[in-house]
Amino acid sequence: MKKTVYIRFTFILLIVGFMLAVQYNTVQSPETRDTRDVWAIRQELAKETELHSELLSEVRGLDQTLGKYENMVNESPEIALNDTVMLLKKDIGLEAFNGPGLTIKVEPSLESIAVGQPIEGISPDLLVRLINEINRFKAKAIEVDGKRMIYSSAIRDVNGKTTVNNLAIKKAPFLIRIGTSTFEDAKKMYNQLEASTIGDDFYIDNLKLEIGQPGNNLKIAAYDQAISKQFLLEIPGGEK
Repeated sequence: MKKTVYIRFTFILLIVGFMLAVQYNTVQSPETRDTRDVWAIRQELAKETELHSELLSEVRGLDQTLGKYENMVNESPEIALNDTVMLLKKDIGLEAFNGPGLTIKVEPSLESIAVGQPIEGISPDLLVRLINEINRFKAKAIEVDGKRMIYSSAIRDVNGKTTVNNLAIKKAPFLIRIGTSTFEDAKKMYNQLEASTIGDDFYIDNLKLEIGQPGNNLKIAAYDQAISKQFLLEIPGGEK
């Protein structure tokens, strides 16, 4: 009789313990809820819609390019190949850029000039943050202090000086030129850079950004250094 009572009592304790454990876990890990208001959700939806529209535009552009190349290959493979090579050169910066864009002037802050502080060069970290911010807004071409940046360009500290493509960046003031695909993209980049907090980071380093108005005839020189072909192999003619 006593054994049966102990078994029942133990079983009841197990049930109670399990219920307490479930309740504790629920309190410690409450279900997360979306607390954003309607306006925040509408803004997020607008961003996703804009991204979707941009992706569709890119797909349409690629389809048109593919159709054009298919027609050109049928008519003249050499012309199609030359056009492809020229397009690739433009994309990676081996050709000069002439089109819409804007210019940023990096100069000493007025406060640093007023108190007579020595003008320091821009740090690599700060320049990298600015370039990342620019690329986030889909820059087509970038030139820093006359040095064209491409996919392999490196920003480094060499003997206390910030370098781009192994060439030193002079102390402020200097110019950063940014090319875009369209004038609308240039205006959008201007507005986004004006609203960005990147200017505060420059102010901490006694520098300021003067963002110029977008234009249609920005000129950026081509990359003029040798490109490493370490991982490229040339296939002999006639081999497939």
